[in-house]
Amino acid sequence: MTTAPGRRSSTFTRLLRHGFTDASAAERLLDGPALAPVRSDPVLLDALGASADPDLALRGLVRLAEAQPDGPQELLSTLVSAKPLRDRLLGVLGASEALGDHLARHPLDWRALVTYEAADLHPGVAEFERDLAAATDPVSLRVAYRRSLLAIAARDVCGTTDVAQAAAELADLATATLRAALALARAAAPEDAARCRLAVIAMGKCGGHELNYVSDVDVIFVGEAADGADEGEALQAATRLASHLMRICSETTVEGAIWPVDANLRPEGRNGPLVRTLSSHVAYYQRWAKTWEFQALLKARPVAGDTELGTAYVEALSPMVWQAAERENFVTDVQRMRRRVVDNIPPAHLERELKLGPGGLRDVEFAVQLLQLVHGRSDVTLRSGTTLAALAALAAGGYVGRSDAAQLDAAYRFLRAMEHRIQLYRLRRTHLVPEGEEDLRRLGRSLGLRTDPVAELNREWRRHASVVRRLHEKLFYRPLLDAVAQLAPGETRLSPEAAGQRLEALGYADPAAALRHLEALSSGVSRKAAIQRTLLPVLLGWFADSADPDAGLLGFRKVSDALGTTPWYLRLLRDEGAAAENLARVLSAGRLAPDLLLRAPEAVAILGAREGLEPRGRRHLEPEILAAVGRADTPEQAVAAARGVRRRELFRTAAADIIASYGTEEAPAHADAGALVDRVGQAVTDLNAATVAGALRAAVRAEWGDMLPTRFAVIGMGRFGGHELGYGSDADVLFVHEPRDGVDEQEAARAANRVVAEMRRLLQLPTADPPLAIDADLRPEGRSGPLARTLRSYEAYYRRWSLGWESQALLRAEPMAGDPDLGRRFIELVDPLRYPAKGLDEAAVREIRRLKARMENERLPRGADRTLHTKLGRGGLSDVEWTVQLMQLRHAHEVPGLRTTRTRAALAAAREAGLIGERDARTLDEAWVLATRVRNGVMLVRGRAGDTFPADARELAAVGRYLGYGPGHAGEMVDDYRRTTRRARAVVDELFYGG
Repeated sequence: MTTAPGRRSSTFTRLLRHGFTDASAAERLLDGPALAPVRSDPVLLDALGASADPDLALRGLVRLAEAQPDGPQELLSTLVSAKPLRDRLLGVLGASEALGDHLARHPLDWRALVTYEAADLHPGVAEFERDLAAATDPVSLRVAYRRSLLAIAARDVCGTTDVAQAAAELADLATATLRAALALARAAAPEDAARCRLAVIAMGKCGGHELNYVSDVDVIFVGEAADGADEGEALQAATRLASHLMRICSETTVEGAIWPVDANLRPEGRNGPLVRTLSSHVAYYQRWAKTWEFQALLKARPVAGDTELGTAYVEALSPMVWQAAERENFVTDVQRMRRRVVDNIPPAHLERELKLGPGGLRDVEFAVQLLQLVHGRSDVTLRSGTTLAALAALAAGGYVGRSDAAQLDAAYRFLRAMEHRIQLYRLRRTHLVPEGEEDLRRLGRSLGLRTDPVAELNREWRRHASVVRRLHEKLFYRPLLDAVAQLAPGETRLSPEAAGQRLEALGYADPAAALRHLEALSSGVSRKAAIQRTLLPVLLGWFADSADPDAGLLGFRKVSDALGTTPWYLRLLRDEGAAAENLARVLSAGRLAPDLLLRAPEAVAILGAREGLEPRGRRHLEPEILAAVGRADTPEQAVAAARGVRRRELFRTAAADIIASYGTEEAPAHADAGALVDRVGQAVTDLNAATVAGALRAAVRAEWGDMLPTRFAVIGMGRFGGHELGYGSDADVLFVHEPRDGVDEQEAARAANRVVAEMRRLLQLPTADPPLAIDADLRPEGRSGPLARTLRSYEAYYRRWSLGWESQALLRAEPMAGDPDLGRRFIELVDPLRYPAKGLDEAAVREIRRLKARMENERLPRGADRTLHTKLGRGGLSDVEWTVQLMQLRHAHEVPGLRTTRTRAALAAAREAGLIGERDARTLDEAWVLATRVRNGVMLVRGRAGDTFPADARELAAVGRYLGYGPGHAGEMVDDYRRTTRRARAVVDELFYGG
């Protein structure tokens, strides 16, 4: 048909305005003979433009009109005169290519869309059974099924039904189809039908009245012998009937398949018999069933076959479902299942997975089902197989906050609607969001997003997924808090027993005490209580992600009691997302960090920003401490100020270490364990050096003002000098002094010793701050020698009396406080001893080996496991350090890189110089880092130093969490430690002991 240029231009523009993407093709179709009677009717173009894909709808309409056996007049006249039909037909054609194909093959099926026009009339199983009643074979059943599916889809895309009602209608259609298929199977084998009773139990989404457009229909078959029949023969007959039913639904015919019938949820899965008797089912679930099998039974309902037998099945197994939460390791099993589902998603699909991915449908269903299983034991209102109905019941019962339930309900409906529309297009089973622009545009428009469908769809999808992610964990905890906050005297909205069960399910060892903490934190109508009610649901989840959630909650209550009236405290936690999570991690990781924080709770401000967790370094700490000492009136006050700074910085370091063990998106947990160890060692060394400097200044000012009669320096030794201190390390030191001009040497010595005594006293004073122990046992003559010596005395001693072990100890000597020039000259004095010009002769090497062997035999504590002692055990710190120090003594005179006090740096230098192979160096480094981290972890968890793994199971699990091992993997951690240190010991035997 020829169209004038002006009209063509006008029509073209109108088509674009109505949402057509290929206006030229649409114009040709509209001008074709199929739609000639109605092409000029404006309602047609408006209706096409209202569909999800006007181009697809127009193509489908043309095909349908051309396929009408008696011409298109009836279809087209009804189309333009009856708005309900017009909306439904074009709505389906614009959303589903597959249903358009069906209508082209069965062109009179459009008349099914006239049925159920009233908005308040929803078909049920009986109506669908009537629709399917005429089916006499699998092909006609398939056609009748698609005809009914067409009606459901039409009502769905037009908004006559919401997504939940559409899912329920799909489940009812599946029920009717199963009944029709069973009738066909019985008709084909009447002898089998007479011999047995067979019940079909729907599971999964069909059982839960929330079926998708395209989904496996999960079932379980129950069989019994008919009166007078042999049980064995009856079960064989029932199995044949069940198998025939599955073939009818699942096999592909000329009309395709209906849907697969999946019986793999039955006892023993695909390895078990297809049909069992009721007593066999009961026996299996009593003795062998796993946790997930009871979770699956939540949705079980009889749908076809023998109604009495199906009802008996559900009544027999239902009590077991509601006792499942009492099973050992129930929550652990459910959590493991969830992790396994996520882990099995292909990485390429993770971001597009609508069902199983983070923030997807499974997150909602998983959370709702877990709460149902925990609380449905005593509350029968929660026993629904439908997700949204169960969520509503949880909200009504106070187990989920109403606001949270409403947000989750909206998110679930949106995600299910997306899933429905994605599947409806080609009637394929998929849960992946498409990537193509055309598909996303159709999907967005089908959900009512018309301005910018693709951008709006992505925005809404991500928003709802974010809600699901945020509320998934919160769903476990908010109900309890809501009940605690709103309980008035005499109210029993949520019983303490139910609250205790919930907390116990989450891993709290003392739910009653936890409930008391929650009541204290969130009761009342004050602003403080309101903010706490907002914070606590999330905090509880983070506490539960630790080895000791009870300790985390108790610590939070103590901090809140101390700071709750401080305006900035709760505002910090509410407004700074990192602060609340960081606080939860720190409070539940062990004793050390919470103890440090509770001595000065205002240090929680450190947790508010990433830079707040960065170590401040000696360059910043020492001026702060010296200024505080200068402002103090007494030595005690001065050192109290210095120790206060140390406590704060020790908390900063511990908090950063703990938080790093959990990781962030930017810095995954344990990405570089060596870097974490170095960071802690340097930070603790810096703050201890600054504290010693402060104590020295306070001791001098107490008696001599600003001028001590002798120059004085503190030399760090051991881990202190090596910048490798742990949280529980002493500060090994030497004290050196030099009389000022005109000062008598004895007077100088007395002054130096008084300063040392005063420093040690001040740093050991019993206060709320952790003490800093000063250990000078590495000095010449050990405990028998004077605490402080002059530089000249050190020179004389080392020239005449120095032993080999003292040269080895001096490898880690570094000035830490006091007169910098004196410290420098001391290092110049000892360099020839620790870096001998000709290395070591064989006699000296043998002596070092002998001392090491003696130490291994004599100093290891009685009963200690040599394979697990981090310091003196096999492949531990001592093994690695003595091996590295022997290389330094032998080769530092010719390898400048070995002239360092740091173990890892010296090991790296030895590797670069070819003194140790790459593999051996890596083995020693890994063992040293791991042993150091274990010691740090023990101190963080127990609050006191230890050289071996804790015996207590919860403490051991907490150390494992710090080292990156998940729940239940403490044994793996210990095995890994033994394996790592065993390899290191083999290297030590070769390099240190000479094989």
